[in-house]
Amino acid sequence: MDNSNIFLAIKAALVAFAGAFSAAFGWLGWLILAWVGCMALDWISGSAAAAAKGNWSSAVARAGIWHKAGMIVVVLVAAVADRVLAMAVTHLPGLDLQYTTLVLPVILVWYIFTELGSIAENAADMGAPVPAWLIKLLAAGKKIAENQIDVPDDTNTEDKKNE
Repeated sequence: MDNSNIFLAIKAALVAFAGAFSAAFGWLGWLILAWVGCMALDWISGSAAAAAKGNWSSAVARAGIWHKAGMIVVVLVAAVADRVLAMAVTHLPGLDLQYTTLVLPVILVWYIFTELGSIAENAADMGAPVPAWLIKLLAAGKKIAENQIDVPDDTNTEDKKNE
């Protein structure tokens, strides 16, 4: 088999995988995949930045892994919240609403921008020049995602008495 056929076969396999993945998980699956990739790159680049400065520590690396595990828990909570909201909206009488997902994508976008900002900081710590506008853009993206769901800060005084 010559090289052109090998590359053609690899490209065909990648396209088949991407098509099957999209059919199975849609745009939300790609968002999750981007988040997982950003988490991995952040952990790797953070470890590399620490090593470049001579500050690498297995305890700090483990703490980073626990931090990522906590993020996974939050994403799972967001996914469950979306499912509960979807079921509630579907089964509450008198509501003519359709709900698919909101909480999970907003959380994922927020985490992706957070991770990208951290990756850029890690690159700077490794000595790479990072444009200031990129840091501002990533911070703005995180802020926009953060402000997508407006939940009032004050709660009912009756709720406070029951706590």
